Amino acid sequence: MTEHVCIAPDVKLGKNVKLSKFINLYGCEVGDNTKIGAFVEIQKNAKVGNNCKISSHTFISEGVTIEDDVFIGHSVTFINDSYPRATSEGHLQTEADWKVETTLVKKGSSIGSGTTVLSRVTIGENAIVGAGSVVTRDVPPNMIVAGNPAIA
Repeated sequence: MTEHVCIAPDVKLGKNVKLSKFINLYGCEVGDNTKIGAFVEIQKNAKVGNNCKISSHTFISEGVTIEDDVFIGHSVTFINDSYPRATSEGHLQTEADWKVETTLVKKGSSIGSGTTVLSRVTIGENAIVGAGSVVTRDVPPNMIVAGNPAIA
């Protein structure tokens, strides 16, 4: 299934990874037995663990680490810049003009569809984030959060 799939040569794919059509992967790592839905983009220096499900229309930005056994719902967006700008001193910004901010999603977590996860947060082991939430701060392990901002 290589038709309509864009996978850069620097992508590290584990064993038995299932890829849908219309995906864009570059410079990232995807673990064994992970399933990636249609219209997903995973940027360079992002890592997805083993046995994960990444649902369609999800955007995983540079600096995001997703551990094993994680569920990511449809249209989840990860942010890696707290103060995004298009230009710096009148010129389009380049990678040299900003620093990637990281995000960590711990083992066994679930993130509901339509969620936005801001940078510099950790979603704890086995935590659940309700659909449509905006995660602005760390989520403790085994906690269920929802809303904007996501709270218990």
